[in-house]
Amino acid sequence: MRIAVLSDIHSNLEALSRVVSRLRLLRVDKVICLGDVVGYGASPSECCRLVRETAEVTLLGNHDAAASGRMDYGFYYEGARHALDWTASQLDPRELEWLRGLPYAHRLGDAGFCHGSPLDPPEYAYVLASEQARELLPHLDWLPKVTFIGHSHLCKSFALGAPDQVEDVSGTVLSLEPERKYVVTAGSVGQPRDGDPRACFVVYDSGEERVTWHRVSYEVEAAARRITEAGLAPNFARRLFLGV
Repeated sequence: MRIAVLSDIHSNLEALSRVVSRLRLLRVDKVICLGDVVGYGASPSECCRLVRETAEVTLLGNHDAAASGRMDYGFYYEGARHALDWTASQLDPRELEWLRGLPYAHRLGDAGFCHGSPLDPPEYAYVLASEQARELLPHLDWLPKVTFIGHSHLCKSFALGAPDQVEDVSGTVLSLEPERKYVVTAGSVGQPRDGDPRACFVVYDSGEERVTWHRVSYEVEAAARRITEAGLAPNFARRLFLGV
């Protein structure tokens, strides 16, 4: 089975549309979205609709939780709070209800899916470095073969093994070894932060035990212009050009 894993779309319709077009060419069997459909960008309603049409499973990201009233975001910085307030005002009641009903985690066979760290999905903890991946080692027996996460907008991934092995295995193609378990960060469709501004997603081939990262160019200027015209923080537009 070939499963496409999308994450951190952040209301970027231009990026999401190009990714969906690529998925049709790749002929994947399932699409799973790890959350943060909304936030930062200027097309929240359109992205909700397209994700609902495309993904078999969508999880609750922290921005989805905040915009739909499932999480307090008073501690977010001003620009992010304003974007979430604006996002909530743009979504109709059915879209808000859909976001509020999204689950925190999902499991399909020997693959797990959540927005942040799998240890406590509602906490939305990051797994950015080996030190954070090491916290998963006591839970190896409970973890599936591979866990897909988002949240960081990066492509950092880790191989875990007993008794105390953590290895950074980031790359464009990852072959899963039978004796280890993996945490794979899917990158970001709508707001990459790894220095590459192209939309990013992964395809997991469960038969081949292989994960492949895909990058897709899109109309960055159009997405940035929407953000500016909506009166959202200018840095949300600028960072799209840089991938930071």
